[in-house]
Amino acid sequence: MSLIGFARVSTVSQDLTDQLNKLAHYGCEKIFNSKHSAKAEANKQALNELIDYVRTGDTVVVTKIDRFGRSLSQVLSTIELLSAKGVNLIAIDQNIDTSHSDPMSKAMVQLLAMFAEMERNFIVSRTTEGKIASGNFGGRKPKLTPEDKQKIKVKLKRGVSKMELSKQYNVSRATILNIQNS
Repeated sequence: MSLIGFARVSTVSQDLTDQLNKLAHYGCEKIFNSKHSAKAEANKQALNELIDYVRTGDTVVVTKIDRFGRSLSQVLSTIELLSAKGVNLIAIDQNIDTSHSDPMSKAMVQLLAMFAEMERNFIVSRTTEGKIASGNFGGRKPKLTPEDKQKIKVKLKRGVSKMELSKQYNVSRATILNIQNS
């Protein structure tokens, strides 16, 4: 029986160190990890490598069960795949151990996965509401106002060169060309 760890964070900028330390401290002999969203192919690849690697009697250890995916169906699907292979699951922070196959343990896994998905949905909802309220949907602010673009069109018709306009408005010549063609 081997302890195999799995760690995941949603973006490349996030840090796996805490999860990796917890898994190593727990005694994991091998740790698979992914720095991608659960939707990313790289995460699916890391999960598939884990599932291919584990054998009957092994135990997969995660810090939290939501490390397997962003939705209840992803988490439960992974847990079912592991279970079908005769592999147990331990979620350290949530005190889950599927080697106890009693109905209460199974219900706890499903409840925690459901709450993890609900929490994620709340976060997405609040983020969307914040973007709508602030009007900030990301991206860089345009350098030129609609009025500037109109002035540029007028100046182009008068024969002012694209290079001169690009210097005057502090934009590239390509931007001026795009305005001319719009």
